[in-house]
Amino acid sequence: MSEGVHYSDYLQLEKILDAQAPESDKLNQPAHDEMLFIIIHQAYELWFKQLLYEVDSVAAIMRKPAVNDNSPELQTVVHRLSRVVSILKVLVQQIDIMETMTPMDFLDFRDMLRPASGFQSWQFKILEAKLGLKYQHRFGQEYYISQLRPAQVELIKQVEQERSFIELLNDWLERMPFLDEVKDFWNNYRNLYTTSLASAEAENKAFFDTVFADEAAGGDRRLSPRACRAALFIMLYRGYPILQLPFQLLNNLLEIDEQLSTWRYRHMSMVHRMIGTRIGTGGSTGRDYLKGALDKHYIFAEIARLTSFLIERRKLPALPADMERRLGFVGGA
Repeated sequence: MSEGVHYSDYLQLEKILDAQAPESDKLNQPAHDEMLFIIIHQAYELWFKQLLYEVDSVAAIMRKPAVNDNSPELQTVVHRLSRVVSILKVLVQQIDIMETMTPMDFLDFRDMLRPASGFQSWQFKILEAKLGLKYQHRFGQEYYISQLRPAQVELIKQVEQERSFIELLNDWLERMPFLDEVKDFWNNYRNLYTTSLASAEAENKAFFDTVFADEAAGGDRRLSPRACRAALFIMLYRGYPILQLPFQLLNNLLEIDEQLSTWRYRHMSMVHRMIGTRIGTGGSTGRDYLKGALDKHYIFAEIARLTSFLIERRKLPALPADMERRLGFVGGA
């Protein structure tokens, strides 16, 4: 009879608990806080692995030719993206533990780490690429892969050739079945939106058209005008049962961007507190690089921008009776 699975064997605890080798110990200059520093970063990398696992799983679903908007598949996507958000919140909270280390504690071992740097976290770069942060949208492109090993560079380049999650999202939004039935709706909504603002109506219409008019396709945008129309429609009419899961999906993506931004801000603030304006151990500009990434690395900014085009619920155009019926659970498309 099998002895069954033992806790320590299942988790391979001997490998994990023996995976901390402080440089300060090797040099016979023990620095107490280096153990904390190592474990925090090992925990980050484990969470990055889980994030990649979740993102790959939802991308596989979104890659299908059709995803029913009222199906277990879409529920799975929403559930796993919610898990991604929860993990990112943990990453932010771990900085609280890191900040129990003072600048002097860090200086006890910092120079022993050169040229090691968090900038060499290839898993995090792959996560960003899988979500949709392309090379051309990055801050500090000259540093992006400069500190990585050739195999890691090749892996990242391979990922960047694949369709990212935001591209799969664009495809999914463009397939929304109701779009072709509400052509008159868009002209009506455009007029309602442009006349509801204090600025000149012509100026408002031009702004509206830069996002939603088919003529505005192309350029350096990640969501097509058609996909933007679908996303705004979901936001406006999210109260209908069949649009609730699509709205939760979009909302999770905004939360992912917010948590990534919060993590970058907290990281930047911690670095400034720890090393001031010094150059990072990996050769980056330290706080200045992190500030640039914070300002530029928004993956789902085009979804967030759509909130600029919302109007009061009481002013929303009424939908045709047949469409209202199909947006409910009974007879939903």
